[in-house]
Amino acid sequence: MTIVARHVIARGRSPRAIRQIMAATAAMIVLGILPQVAQAQPAAPAPVPGNGVALVNRIQNLESQMQQMQGQIEVLQHELAQLRQANKEQYVDLDSRITKLEHAPVAPATAAPAAAGSAAVASAPTHPAAGNKPLSAADKAAAQAAYDAAFKSLRAGNYVDSARGFRAFIDKYPTSNLLPNAYYWLGGSYYVTQNYKVALAAFQTLLQKYPTSPKADDAQLRVADCEIGLKDYAAARITLRAVIKGHPGTPLEKRARDRLQDLPAVAGKQ
Repeated sequence: MTIVARHVIARGRSPRAIRQIMAATAAMIVLGILPQVAQAQPAAPAPVPGNGVALVNRIQNLESQMQQMQGQIEVLQHELAQLRQANKEQYVDLDSRITKLEHAPVAPATAAPAAAGSAAVASAPTHPAAGNKPLSAADKAAAQAAYDAAFKSLRAGNYVDSARGFRAFIDKYPTSNLLPNAYYWLGGSYYVTQNYKVALAAFQTLLQKYPTSPKADDAQLRVADCEIGLKDYAAARITLRAVIKGHPGTPLEKRARDRLQDLPAVAGKQ
């Protein structure tokens, strides 16, 4: 019992009045305590106007940037696929020819009476420094074995070995009627390994020394491929136009036109 209640009792108040006074007293105590409790608790931070909108905008910007990056990645992937396809068509252009190659390379030079120049290549020394001494039967067999070994490396995709083999063949058997083919595949081996300058020299040698060889027409296009590899687009245009003019209505003309169309609009090296 509180002091106030005792005082009231002492003054002769009724029990009902005493209960009312005690209830009022308790209410005052509660009302006095609650503000202190409210003051002791930290106030919740007031919401900052626009915070939610800013967060949403930021998320949308990030999503937009991610979509742009994804688009750029897809473009790069597409360009890479195009480059790989172009490389495959140019570098592995050898494959379609390799499957049609002669298993007895001497035969193509003598099987059909093509041009007079071709017959001369088959029957006479074909290297300017070779002299006029033809190969003996034993030398022909050895030359054939060396050529076949280099060609085997080419078909297996061992382009470094095939380049060495064809180079050794050319140096050792300069009077062989296989020399035009050897120069062609020597250039092809270097081209696949992106040694464009050396490949270009091999193809140009073939064209200069053996212009009537069955490999000469394709060698013209391969010269353009090497010039493209070297980014000498001006020279490549000249070469490709010469191929188109010299081989109208042929698959070679179509391939040359395709190469010409794929060249960059702005010439690289003049």
